Amino acid sequence: MSEIRKHIDVVAGAILREGKVYGACRSYGDYAGTWEFTGGKVEPGETDEAALIREIREELGIEVTVEELLGTLDHDYPEFHMNMRLYICRHVSGEPELRVHSEGRWLGLQDLYTVRWFEADAELIRRLEAYLR
Repeated sequence: MSEIRKHIDVVAGAILREGKVYGACRSYGDYAGTWEFTGGKVEPGETDEAALIREIREELGIEVTVEELLGTLDHDYPEFHMNMRLYICRHVSGEPELRVHSEGRWLGLQDLYTVRWFEADAELIRRLEAYLR
């Protein structure tokens, strides 16, 4: 009999500024040291856009606008199943603060593959290349 895995529904933002995207390195847990796009869980009754703006404000202290859905994916991790929707966001104001991440930086096309991305994020990286040219 197969085990029923926890299902997590998340949104993430590929935050763009001046031809670069913001990446952040996890500072805790099993995936510490792995890079990801900022985001998190969608609360009950919350839209994807509202969740993304809230999560980015909480984690980085910056303001963004949410523009378009870049892609959706389902990914199985050993501990859970994740459904993630990655949105293109534009940086509006503020400088990113490392509130929950150990490192973060703006990555241009030449830098995109120099960090080790979270497995689920890596599947959408190639689609992002067109926005960094």
